[in-house]
Amino acid sequence: MSGKQEPRRLPAPWRVEEIAAAYLVVDAMGRRIAHVYFEDEKSRRDIANLLTKDEARRVARAIARLPEILPKA
Repeated sequence: MSGKQEPRRLPAPWRVEEIAAAYLVVDAMGRRIAHVYFEDEKSRRDIANLLTKDEARRVARAIARLPEILPKA
C-alpha cells in the first residue's frame, strides 16, 4: 500500500434539500456535503447567532453551484 489516497469524489449535480431547521447540500449520490442552519424567530436567532431562512437558502444554493463554477481538477 502506497499511503497515497485517491481524492474523494462528490459528483455533480449538487442539490439543496430543506429539513426541519436547515438546508442540506447533497451530491448526486445522496451524500450530505453541507448543512446550513437557520432560525426565523428573531430572539432565538440572535441568541444562537443563526441565519434567517432566506439567508440560509441563498448560502446553500451558492454551495450547490460550486461544481459548476470551479475549474475541473
